[in-house]
Amino acid sequence: MTAVPLSGYDGPNRLTRSMEQKRQMGLAAAVAVVTGESIALGIFLTPAAMAKSLGSPALLAAVWCGMAAMALAGALCYSELAVRYPLAGGEYVYLREGYGPRVAFLYGWMSAAVIDPGIAAALAFGAIPYVQAIFAISPRTAALLPFAILAVLGAINYLGTRLSGRVMATANLLKLAVLFGLVAWAFMAGHASTANLLPLTTRRPGSDMLFGAIAGSVVNAFFSFGGWWEAGKLAGEIRNPRRTLPLAFTCGVLLVSAIYLLVSFAFLAVVPLDKIVSNTAFVAQFGQALFGSAGGKILSACVLLSVTGGLMALTMAAPRVYYAMAKDGAFFSIFARLHPRFGTPANAVLLQTCGALLILLFGAFDKILAYIIFSAVCFLALSVTTLFRVKDPVRRWWYPAAPIVYLAGSAIVGLLILMHSPLPALIGVAVVLAGGLLQRFFTPAQPLPAAETPVTESSLL
Repeated sequence: MTAVPLSGYDGPNRLTRSMEQKRQMGLAAAVAVVTGESIALGIFLTPAAMAKSLGSPALLAAVWCGMAAMALAGALCYSELAVRYPLAGGEYVYLREGYGPRVAFLYGWMSAAVIDPGIAAALAFGAIPYVQAIFAISPRTAALLPFAILAVLGAINYLGTRLSGRVMATANLLKLAVLFGLVAWAFMAGHASTANLLPLTTRRPGSDMLFGAIAGSVVNAFFSFGGWWEAGKLAGEIRNPRRTLPLAFTCGVLLVSAIYLLVSFAFLAVVPLDKIVSNTAFVAQFGQALFGSAGGKILSACVLLSVTGGLMALTMAAPRVYYAMAKDGAFFSIFARLHPRFGTPANAVLLQTCGALLILLFGAFDKILAYIIFSAVCFLALSVTTLFRVKDPVRRWWYPAAPIVYLAGSAIVGLLILMHSPLPALIGVAVVLAGGLLQRFFTPAQPLPAAETPVTESSLL
């Protein structure tokens, strides 16, 4: 087959660079990345908090369905971007192609220094109460356990893409099976009653003010879905990206949507709205209703499985951004190296792991996440807008409706964040912009020589 330049590429050099990584991940692993980070700790906490605030099953369903439509629109956009640029880096690559290296660097700075290690530290720390619910461990062990979790996951990602992909896929597919199993058990064993959902539209006493409840629930739902875009960061290691990536994005988001809707209504069918005490106590309430005295431990084990899958997806995808930056000369060159034996961006994995351990040590992840969330929403939306700037026009049945829907949803979420937490949002923007000062220390990498052997479209399949 003759060499055929793929849409969106500016020559063979970047294609040559992408071939340095082996394409070892299949559809199951790619779907696991999409679902993994989305379905983590929040699946057991967010639905209860949203239901208590909204006070109506119908309103809860409306918020979930609205967010599912937004996420699906975003997934369609990201699938097109990932097919055009099947390289490591995800949003960093899309922003570089659409807006140049400066904007891409600001995103990479935010990811490497703040958001990725902050989320990893928060998830590892958040898992500890559920470990304590299962095992009797000393306070010292509990304090050290988050560090051990991050170190073990970092080691797995260091030792090979095939190994980490299998571990991640197994954990996340098992998590999906467990969640669907919980829903089935709730109804088939007679623990759930549809009468607890009625009346569907009437708001229960004690609900929050309507606008505030909807606003808070929309933001919570957005972050509960958060992470479906991570598969794009691993595009350089996914087999047959033209087929696999669109399927992974769309199927993954549909699975996440189904899980949140089914689990939310199973929760409310077992524990009525007026019986929900708090989101943290809800896990014990639901477990007690389903499994009696052992319910707390069983549900805690489910939470740990969910968190492990989410952490594995995050810690596998995040280092590919730093790797892509370093390949462009926009970051320290040491992070552009692949391990000679394992073929992983080993130094980038170490950077992500050490960053998470450092943030965990200072216990600052909650503040970091509050400050940076608004900027993250803006970067995701900006990545989608690159579809309007590509050289070859997008010719898909969903274009331009999908990017318009996603951008409108992002604008609403961003506005709600600004209304609720204006100071943290603006501080987060300042932190991101401060990263521009660091860019002067890096110069673009010299172009790599053209490939001696033509890179064909079939070589990416």
